[in-house]
Amino acid sequence: MALSGAPGCRAGERGPRWRRPWKLLALGLLSASSVLAAAPGAGAMSREEKRRLGNQVLEMFDHAYSNYMEHAYPADELMPLTCRGRVRGQEPSRGDVDDALGKFSLTLIDTLDTLVVLNKTKEFEEAVKKVIKDVNLDNDIVVSVFETNIRVLGGLLGGHSVAIMLKEKGEYMQWYNGELLHMAKELGYKLLPAFNTTSGLPYPRVNLKFGVRHPEARTGTETDTCTACAGTLILEFAALSRFTGTSIFEEYARKALDFIWEKRQRSSNLVGVTINIHTGDWVRKDSGVGAGIDSYYEYLLKAYVLLGDDSFLERFNTHYDAIMRYISQPPLLLDVHIHKPMLNARTWMDSLLAFFPGLQVLKGDIRPAIETHEMLYQVIKKHNFLPEAFTTDFRVHWAQHPLRPEFAESTYFLYKATGDPYYLEVGKTLIENLNKYARVPCGFAAMKDVRTGSHEDRMDSFFLAEMFKYLYLLFADKEDMIFDIEDYIFTTEAHLLPLWLSTTNQTISKKNTSTEYTELDDSNFDWTCPNTQILFPNDPMFAQSIREPLKNVVDKSCPRGISRAEESLGSGPKPPLRARDFMASNPEHLEILKKMGVSLIHLKDGRVQLVQHAVQAASSLDAEDGLRFMQEMIELSSQQQKEQQLPPRAVQIVSHPFFGRVVLTAGPAQFGMDLSKHKAGTRGFVATIKPYNGCSEITNPEAVKEKIALMQRGQCMFAEKARNIQKAGAIGGIVIDDNEGSSSDTAPLFQMAGDGKNTDDITIPMLFLFNKEGNIILDAIREYEAVEVLLSDKAKDRATIFKGKMIPNYIIDSNLEMENMDQKSSENDSHKPNSEEAPSESQDAGAVNEEPNGGGESSAVGDPDPLSPASADSASVSRADEDPHTPGPAEASAPEPACTPEDSQPQEQNTQTESNSKAHWDSKVQPMESILADWNEDIEAFEMMEKDEL
Repeated sequence: MALSGAPGCRAGERGPRWRRPWKLLALGLLSASSVLAAAPGAGAMSREEKRRLGNQVLEMFDHAYSNYMEHAYPADELMPLTCRGRVRGQEPSRGDVDDALGKFSLTLIDTLDTLVVLNKTKEFEEAVKKVIKDVNLDNDIVVSVFETNIRVLGGLLGGHSVAIMLKEKGEYMQWYNGELLHMAKELGYKLLPAFNTTSGLPYPRVNLKFGVRHPEARTGTETDTCTACAGTLILEFAALSRFTGTSIFEEYARKALDFIWEKRQRSSNLVGVTINIHTGDWVRKDSGVGAGIDSYYEYLLKAYVLLGDDSFLERFNTHYDAIMRYISQPPLLLDVHIHKPMLNARTWMDSLLAFFPGLQVLKGDIRPAIETHEMLYQVIKKHNFLPEAFTTDFRVHWAQHPLRPEFAESTYFLYKATGDPYYLEVGKTLIENLNKYARVPCGFAAMKDVRTGSHEDRMDSFFLAEMFKYLYLLFADKEDMIFDIEDYIFTTEAHLLPLWLSTTNQTISKKNTSTEYTELDDSNFDWTCPNTQILFPNDPMFAQSIREPLKNVVDKSCPRGISRAEESLGSGPKPPLRARDFMASNPEHLEILKKMGVSLIHLKDGRVQLVQHAVQAASSLDAEDGLRFMQEMIELSSQQQKEQQLPPRAVQIVSHPFFGRVVLTAGPAQFGMDLSKHKAGTRGFVATIKPYNGCSEITNPEAVKEKIALMQRGQCMFAEKARNIQKAGAIGGIVIDDNEGSSSDTAPLFQMAGDGKNTDDITIPMLFLFNKEGNIILDAIREYEAVEVLLSDKAKDRATIFKGKMIPNYIIDSNLEMENMDQKSSENDSHKPNSEEAPSESQDAGAVNEEPNGGGESSAVGDPDPLSPASADSASVSRADEDPHTPGPAEASAPEPACTPEDSQPQEQNTQTESNSKAHWDSKVQPMESILADWNEDIEAFEMMEKDEL
């Protein structure tokens, strides 16, 4: 859209050339903000409330940052449950996640420019001195090129950018002489060996000391990298070149971007998720805007803003047209196949796509940004956080939430674009949920499972680098800032790079004249420059009118997006045949299958096999419906396979000094009390039994009576342990794994089975804790003799736990509002069936849906007897047009209904444990006195905030 009065920016003009494009874009956003902020009846948040929330963000940041500095520094990250630093090689390996750790004080570097944004200039000066003095970049360690670039190189450049700004102001950093830039240049040279490929695409990993091909490098054998990994380098590398005058960094980053552009799928203008770094062949041919691709698109647009190169804008607009044509199904964003973009590649979305509404704001395409953001917010209101992945009918697919900031980022940009106070309320909800569910005495802990509220012992560096930055800026007014944020561009890690770099040390040709661009409808380029008169034509409630139809979208059953073909016909969506409704004896159903390209084959053993040939469908729309039908068949078959599996449970420490803040993921038992049917759970003090294995009559029944018994795994059946402690008078039991160092962070959910006999006589709840989580309770007992826990199906709100009991006032005050919401939710839940919903599709089926074998054929086999569970072994989808191999038919029982109120099971994943990581966990646990001291500081801080409010 054109910006009124902006030179060189007219509606319909292709590739407008701006002198200061980011400034003009910012002016457009601020203009929109002023229009809506002044609208009568808009329900604007008071200045006092905004300031209060801004101060609350500062207090939360202080809590996280000070705990990292006290308990973790110089380690890369803080482990907030055990109050210690995460040092790579000393903890069980988490796989690729650990590639971000390089023994270079990652969190401190990633947080540098956040300190300045939050007006903590003294702390920033101290942090810079620590980085210069303590950080070593010459470590013999293999790290991710992508993560090291955006977090460490970006952090050093962002720190340098604000350091020279403060120095120019004359009060702080007068001693600074470019030390951070020198470190950034050193790191840049250490990353360059990764680019030693024929394609120019970098290896995904590099050894900081030995590079890639050195005999001691332990890397350089990889063949694939993700599109985002190779395409998210240009901002940092170009900034490094512009700051230092050394052009090689920008040249390498441009070459990688050029190669990806040349390898795009020409008919769809989409790119795949992973690519071979030597041949340029697409390895994963699905395409979306989430994990694996996300920041590639972001950096194309922002590279145009920072560097002023029109070719980047032309590439972005070409990709964006394809995204809106194929991937965007408002409010959903669904992955498709790059060769057959009318066919969805999977039926779930990952949380990283939450950045995309913010990018659409920068593009100027506000309506779909509002729609997708509102859909994501409804998911958050249902689960408190955005699950790592969720299905198209908004059930949990992957239940983790590592405190990602992408949704907060989009919320900030939408508020800047619209000025709608609604987005301030969204930010307020994020603050409340973080304090209520993620805050622990030593920081903020990631969520292991958003459904149970259990925690994971991790606080990633991006939480400090991005989350608090965006939340503070959301509530800050211009006079609250010590510099003009509009003079900078955000990298994907929210680091600040100054816009004046666009005119500094230009050694690269701006135009790639060898590249051809697809001619697109000029209306696509109307969105380049935001204009409030077009975005909000005489209607200050524009954003609300877009959100209104979506406010209940998550609560509706099985929503289906309207395809563009249906929209163009104007006939609205025709209800497709659902897998749950299909009957092989119904002639009408068979006719619909034929139209969708699905054939039905009766096997000799009585089973029914379904095979789809997309090329035989009546139309591309029918082929799409056919693929969706086959995917439903597989999902629902997988649900039957897992219907006997139980979801994870929670053990919540509710006694002093924890007060419910520590939640441990627990494995369920297939016998005893079903905690899902006893919402209050079982609460009591814990006691260690004798003998500790619980395999014979308990010799200390007086210590166990009316308490929750702790025992060790092994030497007898779980049911036998349960009977022995129940006979001794225990009200519940916790079995602790005897495998030293085992943890729910690195092992799949464990479920305790019965003994093959009737276990109806066991009436108490039994839960299983891995060794690491069990030691947290055992260490608490050593520090405090009386430790009380709550066994439940999911973590309870602290105000609910302590209703009628003495508890610090700030805990109850901070939870009253949420308690009312929980009560309403409970009333709704009382009308729902008690049974747990069967889990989501199995990992195998998910993998097949994500990477089907080609373009046209899908198959599934069903048993005609829906009551025969023995037939539910596996399910698969195969497609015959592209790849030569096709999996054989797999069995699947007749499906149950796909859309129920409950969420599906989390998909647990195994990770390897490094051989050198057998250090004793309990020898590194922070003393309880230290945790209590931190807790008292929390209480004092909240009391001070209450006084400020009064």
